Amino acid sequence: MPLGYHGKILHVYLDRLALEVETPSESFYRTYVGGSALGAYYLLKNTPPHADPFGPENTLTLALSVLTGVPVSGQSRIAAVAKSPQTGAIGDSQAGGYFPAEMKFSGFDAFVIHGQAAEPVYLWVHDGEAELRPAGHLWGKTTGEVEDILQEELGDKRIEVLQAGIAGENKVRFSALINMANRANGRTGMGAVMASKKLKAVVVRGSQRPAVSDKKALNGIARHGAKVFPDSDVYSTGILGTAGVVLPQNKVGGLPTHNWDSGYFENAEAISGERMADTILKDRHSCYACTVRCKRVVEVTEGPYKVDPRYGGPEYETLAALGSYCNIDDLVAVSYANQLCGAYGMDTIATGATIAWAMDCFEHGLITTEDTGGVELRFGNAEAMVTMVEQIAHRQGLGDILAEGSERAAAVIGRGSEEFLITVKGSVLPAHMPQVKRSLGLIYAVNPFGADHQSSEHDPAYRYYPERMAQIGLTNPQPSKVLNEEKVRFALITEYLYSALDTYNVCQFVWGPSWQLYDTSELAEMIRNVTGWDISIDEILTVGQRRLNLLRAFNAREGFTREQDKLPKKLYKALKGGRSDGIALDPQELEQAKDHYYAMAGWDVATGTPRRETLEKLDLDWVADMLES
Repeated sequence: MPLGYHGKILHVYLDRLALEVETPSESFYRTYVGGSALGAYYLLKNTPPHADPFGPENTLTLALSVLTGVPVSGQSRIAAVAKSPQTGAIGDSQAGGYFPAEMKFSGFDAFVIHGQAAEPVYLWVHDGEAELRPAGHLWGKTTGEVEDILQEELGDKRIEVLQAGIAGENKVRFSALINMANRANGRTGMGAVMASKKLKAVVVRGSQRPAVSDKKALNGIARHGAKVFPDSDVYSTGILGTAGVVLPQNKVGGLPTHNWDSGYFENAEAISGERMADTILKDRHSCYACTVRCKRVVEVTEGPYKVDPRYGGPEYETLAALGSYCNIDDLVAVSYANQLCGAYGMDTIATGATIAWAMDCFEHGLITTEDTGGVELRFGNAEAMVTMVEQIAHRQGLGDILAEGSERAAAVIGRGSEEFLITVKGSVLPAHMPQVKRSLGLIYAVNPFGADHQSSEHDPAYRYYPERMAQIGLTNPQPSKVLNEEKVRFALITEYLYSALDTYNVCQFVWGPSWQLYDTSELAEMIRNVTGWDISIDEILTVGQRRLNLLRAFNAREGFTREQDKLPKKLYKALKGGRSDGIALDPQELEQAKDHYYAMAGWDVATGTPRRETLEKLDLDWVADMLES
């Protein structure tokens, strides 16, 4: 058994309510590591081409890594991987909290979930033992209610629960998996996948900690992180959370506003991290063994929107999507909508962006009060926004259409409504604007599971952190607002690194190259101290490259080509207001950048599909055979 692992992967066959344990080889673990790459491996191996995302053949993997559970900041992460009901492409999603570490302590490295149960069940895993139990009594309950019931039922307040919410039960295509009632595997609809299998929850508890190579050295790494934290760039993230990004983004014209018509929101201060800290912030929470404590906890006890601290609090992406995207400056209303998303199990970015798109359609007369049931779905109407969150989760009224996601909703509504979309492959854009961070436009277009802001480093890092960039071979800093060949190389190499972070399952705020708590050389050191393997930065990048090729290969098998690697029309229209006024992307620039990107990645430039020789160099010969067949 390799150090840092249990050497056991639990396969759950819901159609026959059976459990089996796989014991992979050490070479398997070193190749696929864990997290996202491990999930992609099992998806490609077990899910046939063109499977229905809501069908029994869609394999869902919940995967940890070799680092999960060691007492160092930023390691308690879990990846959920399946075919996405939102995009039809691969679905990949990460979350933190205490569930990942507790799952590791329960005695397994991953859960691979096959089939579909006849009736709702939950999986209970504790100290190497696993069983499936009836979950009909949990169906239709909020995430907080489910946690309370399971704690009482199992007689243990310290269990950790990962669950599909009411939105997942209703097949909202962007529903999330939720743990701790406030940590989400969001964006790609993993909550709907799990609920479609009639698996309501996964519950874990345990005390089994795998052996490591050098415990003393690991303790030293943990102490170092705690020591440098007050002077690091991540310190402000601990104090204000990612909500602290609202005002800086607005200042540079990079805060998406009015469904991406502008990068400037004149009332940004009202939804800022600073305003939150001064008003409704109650506490800061952490993930297991993390010194940063970046998770917001807010509380509101008076007024129309009561906000329960159990459901955490809004981060930057949520404040933007449910706030500035919709021209809403009511922090309490945004926090309440965030609570609803946590209670029902929905991705906040997709929820807010879909509502903003609907508001744009309403403003242009494409959606009327007849469609909304009398709701004045106008920009700035906080009450209407909250109402739509409820309707989406329960698939009521217009919410039944919006629960399909804005791209599918546009196909239903028609009448030119697709002109207002901000989607890639059916997935909405997160709140970082490629108009002011140019390489993000490329990554948004080519990313296998749709536009994502945590799949590569953001452009300013190349200039501000030259020593850290040099560790991964980037030595020619470029300005933020260019997309030349060197910037494309920056995008690809940092994409490999971030891809590795999602495979080793570590937090990008702690281990990302621009946050200054730990750097990439220290990541290699930590992996060596856990495994005893002679890991280098080059091998870390190769792990990330392999994972990216697995994701891309799955999409190619499903019929995705270069044609789907495109940005929404809105990004080619000039922004209005603020420092980004008049700025628009150039479609020819993107196409040229894609040529460079595919060539550098070793993919066919015409189709964007990984070449056989590229896959073979990554020990993925079997994937090349699959694509050719």
